[in-house]
Amino acid sequence: MSESRNESAIPSISDSQSAIEFRDVGLSFGGGRPLVEHLRFDVMRGETLVLLGRSGSGKTTTLKLINRLLEPTRGEVRVEGKLTTEWNAIELRRHIGYVIQESGLFPHFTVERNVALVPRLKGWPEEKTRQRVGELLELVGLEAELFAHRYPRELSGGQRQRVGVARALAADPTIVLMDEPFGALDPLTRAELQGEFAALTKRLNKTIVFVTHDIREAFKLASRIGLFKDGHLIELATPEHFASSNDPEAKAFNESMKE
Repeated sequence: MSESRNESAIPSISDSQSAIEFRDVGLSFGGGRPLVEHLRFDVMRGETLVLLGRSGSGKTTTLKLINRLLEPTRGEVRVEGKLTTEWNAIELRRHIGYVIQESGLFPHFTVERNVALVPRLKGWPEEKTRQRVGELLELVGLEAELFAHRYPRELSGGQRQRVGVARALAADPTIVLMDEPFGALDPLTRAELQGEFAALTKRLNKTIVFVTHDIREAFKLASRIGLFKDGHLIELATPEHFASSNDPEAKAFNESMKE
């Protein structure tokens, strides 16, 4: 039996354990069908919550509500106990790491300059910044001496994604958002990075919200899986409970692994 199949029944986690809180959140534009509605859940500190669902189900919209790329039209989103609308939007985004598909690197910046972007915007001393860049490149499996002065066009897809992860971690954020970061990679590179990322999350103890439509990826990486359908969070469960869910959409995803 899963932890929940109904957003109104999803248990709230105490504030001391919650990095992110959604309280009856909805978003719609111009009176049209809501992109998401009645979202009520918490993301625990240090967990990897994977948001799973079909295209257009509300996963990425939910992610963007966390770093205020979008703002709710009803309800409240809190980050570290503070309403996202009370944060300065720029400071909030610098406080949260963000990794997207195809890495989103600046093509005219070197690898070093891409990774150092947020620390420099935050005014870190240059020596501290250089040291941090070196540490992070090594952490994601790229030798700083070999890669720091290359440009994104000189890297493979997998290497660019590694740099994207390093950039998201550069200012040591407590929260990292990842929007299908491995979706554009070939299957072998994707599997390799998934394994490396799973090991990395255990070492770093970050709060991670990870969007995917790949059930295998969800099972490999998640502490809990949040299943979206038509703008609603319809299931929130550990991978073990998700695998035995009776919800029709969850069952459809589980069945897809047998294909």
